[in-house]
Amino acid sequence: MDSGCQHHSHVEEGGPALIDAARGALESAGEQWTEMRATIFETLADYDTPASAYDIAERVSQRRGRRVAPNSVYRILDLFVATNIAMRVESANAYVANSHPGCLHDCIFLVCNNCGQVSHADDDRVAGLLRELAAKEGFIPDRLVIEARGRCARCAAESGAA
Repeated sequence: MDSGCQHHSHVEEGGPALIDAARGALESAGEQWTEMRATIFETLADYDTPASAYDIAERVSQRRGRRVAPNSVYRILDLFVATNIAMRVESANAYVANSHPGCLHDCIFLVCNNCGQVSHADDDRVAGLLRELAAKEGFIPDRLVIEARGRCARCAAESGAA
């Protein structure tokens, strides 16, 4: 999945421009940007680290003053992943807002075991090699899940391991 996008970014980027881009991507996919979807996306985008559906449901419930079921949040998050406005960090069973929803690519997640921060890098060479390997085995992946767990630069520096 090569879109020609070349960038490296932290998921912490956000604000009104990100919300507008997410809304545009969702609507371009033929989906509606409802009040609940907007609230869930804005809540997800507020997190500095990956958030579970339960974390999001709890925060949205507090904001709305009534309980929001995690099942409803899961369905919306699945839609967000399918429309590329959110990404799932498999090893954490959690989600992050896609800081560039108009760009289709295979992400490589860098997950800090210490602070929980997630960065993602895009490297079409790495993704291409994995897709090539799959093709040699007669396997056609729907999407790649590439994650590296370890320590981010800040945590490594703080522990003297940099």
